Amino acid sequence: MRLDKFLKISRIIKRRTEAKKACLTKCIKVNGRIAKAGDEVKVGDRIEINFADRILQLKVLNVPLKNIPAKEASSLLEVIKETKIKKEEEK
Repeated sequence: MRLDKFLKISRIIKRRTEAKKACLTKCIKVNGRIAKAGDEVKVGDRIEINFADRILQLKVLNVPLKNIPAKEASSLLEVIKETKIKKEEEK
């Protein structure tokens, strides 16, 4: 499954177009390398997403064949690490 679609289905990013933009701005890495929206996601892949206020590191546990209910979305990923980013004012 494409990375942008997987991020939308897993409810990590709300819209597929936002996931594509995040890839274009080099905010997403898969297995340590900068990812493209069309990269294939497989079980065991590690995804790192650099949001404005935090960095989220995830492990892919399952890749569905189609859309799934929202309550099942959390079963697709395991959060490995979440790091808050301090703003310049807080430093």
